[in-house]
Amino acid sequence: MSDRERMRELARRGGHAKAAKLRAARGQLEPLGGTIRELAAALGAFQEPSWARWWAFLGALFALPLEAGEREAFRRFTGRDAPPAAPTGEAWVIAGRRAGKSRIAALVAAYLAACRDYRAVLSPGERGVVMALAADRAQARVILGYVKALFAHPTLAPLVARRLRDSVELRTGVAVEVHTASYRSTRGYTAVGAVLDEIAFWPTDESANPDAEILAAVRPAMATVPGAVLLAISTPYAPRGELYRAWERHYGRAESDVLVWRAASRDMNPGLSAGVVARAYEDDPAAAAAEYGAEFRRDVQAFLDAEAVRAVTVPGRRELAPQRSVAYVAFADPSGGSADSFTLAIAHVAGGRAVLDVVRERRPPFSPDDVVREYAEVLAAYGLARVTGDRYGGTWPAERFQVHGIRYEPSALPKSDLYRALLPLVNAGRVELLDDRRLGAQLAGLERRVARGGRDSVDHPPGGRDDRANAAAGALVLAAPARAPFLFGSGGSYRLDRDEEPRVEEPDPADALDADALRRAGGVWFPGEAWPTAGEPVERGRFTGDPRPPLEPPKDPDADGGP
Repeated sequence: MSDRERMRELARRGGHAKAAKLRAARGQLEPLGGTIRELAAALGAFQEPSWARWWAFLGALFALPLEAGEREAFRRFTGRDAPPAAPTGEAWVIAGRRAGKSRIAALVAAYLAACRDYRAVLSPGERGVVMALAADRAQARVILGYVKALFAHPTLAPLVARRLRDSVELRTGVAVEVHTASYRSTRGYTAVGAVLDEIAFWPTDESANPDAEILAAVRPAMATVPGAVLLAISTPYAPRGELYRAWERHYGRAESDVLVWRAASRDMNPGLSAGVVARAYEDDPAAAAAEYGAEFRRDVQAFLDAEAVRAVTVPGRRELAPQRSVAYVAFADPSGGSADSFTLAIAHVAGGRAVLDVVRERRPPFSPDDVVREYAEVLAAYGLARVTGDRYGGTWPAERFQVHGIRYEPSALPKSDLYRALLPLVNAGRVELLDDRRLGAQLAGLERRVARGGRDSVDHPPGGRDDRANAAAGALVLAAPARAPFLFGSGGSYRLDRDEEPRVEEPDPADALDADALRRAGGVWFPGEAWPTAGEPVERGRFTGDPRPPLEPPKDPDADGGP
């Protein structure tokens, strides 16, 4: 051994000796050791016959011997012939509601924190963390509540150093902590384990792919810890995301080192009422097949492709300043200030594209009157005396905007129709979006759902939001240049029908505009208004001074190779 190696060895021993003294001073205890079966037996928990299928899963996860019935359950719910020969570092459980997922996740978290020894990989003063991640803290605390109940047992209680609102710190140098589903909040930790609860329903406000980004942050945090376990548990939803991807890639694959277990609710919890499940299938078979049958929903699909959204996003463009020579339109999505955001979007048409100029959002809590006043000032700055919006709150939005000289008009199209009208514009590259992360995530997260009657709807996913997306879609559809050919009588009218996709129709000659009427209108038409006709006075915006320049007739897109 060289002198340098000898010095390193002495330093290493000195570090461990110092850490041992520190643990003794703090009353740090040795981990319990043993298997998860032995821990559950000591706790007197999960011993009822109804947990038998879960023990088949846990036995496979930790490479414990399986009995004949457990091996049969393993083959049935994993699609594999033989269980893993070594403990699995990553597992995905796709199971229906009320199957017992959260309680099993709590048992796994308690076992990793109380029984495993991580002293060889944790530096002096470093604390290992078992993360419990969910859509929000309230949901993550469900698992933490089960964990706290387990550590109240006399077998585990001596290990507890501190019980905090969002964590349980142990004298073993490990803590079980609650984390929200955010890639930002999961960095900087040494994770000895992670439980991802209901990953199929994580919110999409900050990212179009929150599950992928969080996994990209969690996996490196576990990379230096031998025996670390990542357990994702969820009821399935749409056929997309990391849960669906794990099922596609690893289910039934004997060569894979990732375990995927898929089972219906009553397969994992025989005590669940058969009548409850049967009534759910009668009411909505597609929803019940996911909620209780652990099947991915085929009646829910992504509405806008994330790549298409990125393709029409202008990098670095946060907002466009008002221009006196531009005719703008605006759309608002009001809120009462306690639950949803109050949003406003402004757009205009340029170069054959609908251009998004402004997206403003006020998140709750807020005073609705204060937001109306603020947005009225923004509208005035863009020369607007009117704003279109959804039919929220009856006459309240119109009355409050009118106080500030702004005319509020309910949209002639419901939200789903606005999104359907936006779809071809995005796919054809005929819009320009602001570089707004939340807006892009909300647009890419929209879902098309097919109702039992066959009519589809477009909305945000469960637990998600679309306040910014709704306002932006409304403004862009109002500004969409597809209406201009009608005004000039050169290409037909752009009509948005409730039950059909947008289409072009031949104009009625009685509705044709002459050039003077078009100039007075400023090239703007609002849904719900009658078409202006020659000689009809048209209300103008608030811009004063030089008249707006005459509008050039729109070009035929097919003539110059446009979309």
